[in-house]
Amino acid sequence: MGLLTEGGYPYAAGEGGEWCDRLVRGLPRHEFEVYALSRSARQEDGGWYALPGNVRRIRAAPLWGGPAPGGAARAHGAYGRRERQRFTAHFGDLAAALTTPGDQAYRFAEGLYGLAGLARDEGGLVAALRSELALRALETACRAPDAHPGAQGVRVADLLVVACLLERALRPLSLDWYGAPDGDLGLAGVDLCHAASAGPAALPGLLARRFFGTPLLVTEYGVRLREHYLTEPAGLSVPVRTLLSAFHRLLAGETYARASLITPGDAQVRRWQERCGADRGRLRTVPPGVDASLYEAVGEARPERRGEGPVLLLAGALPNPGSGRRPPSSP
Repeated sequence: MGLLTEGGYPYAAGEGGEWCDRLVRGLPRHEFEVYALSRSARQEDGGWYALPGNVRRIRAAPLWGGPAPGGAARAHGAYGRRERQRFTAHFGDLAAALTTPGDQAYRFAEGLYGLAGLARDEGGLVAALRSELALRALETACRAPDAHPGAQGVRVADLLVVACLLERALRPLSLDWYGAPDGDLGLAGVDLCHAASAGPAALPGLLARRFFGTPLLVTEYGVRLREHYLTEPAGLSVPVRTLLSAFHRLLAGETYARASLITPGDAQVRRWQERCGADRGRLRTVPPGVDASLYEAVGEARPERRGEGPVLLLAGALPNPGSGRRPPSSP
């Protein structure tokens, strides 16, 4: 099994490490390969969990900092006219999907897998995503007449920030995890990809499914898309927030659409997944550390609200960190 994580196992300072560790130790007859994406240098410096013997190996890559030197098989500057045209077409599809309102799932998928194919065939994608070609494609998409109003006020500084953050999020497309000429099969040799979230951690699983037909299982005890909304860095402009939110929303939707099975940890996570287009027939609620049979009737059904009595809604405001005042109490 290929266990795919972002900001979690095997890092001791990550999220979701405990349930991943229980999963690996609870299936001692199965062999695991862990493919881990780290979020910070501090996390990497914090060390790993003590790994059981059925973890065959760990492969790790950062989603932070600058591009790794020598990480691509070919520099973007060596792209010929055909490769530049491929990149412009595929990244143009991706950029248009991020800026155009409405259902853009098909366009997003075309751009995403097109870029993955280019990275696999030619290398150089990391540099291309930070190139002037990428900036022009983003600007063209933002200036289109049908672009989202939040993207139309984009500035050059915004384009640079978006290009940098998209390059980091899309780094899994360029990794050597999908088979190598030296015989290392990577994810081509696993029987199942198990992603611990529907964010960037799911990208290697999506590519393994695309390239090799490997089934993808997604388990979420916290919604990666919701986490993005809550932890988005302060100070980002409206166009940057618009484009990044669209990327994470479309990536979550593509992950849920391609997963063979999705196992949310509770009803809240399940509702987020359904809202993002997850097929209810492939959802199985599995509360962590609890007998799932106790929750089957609630987790798998959609009860009618009629006749259930009143619903209480508590609403309040978060205090302004600089004001020193408490928010008014809810009535």
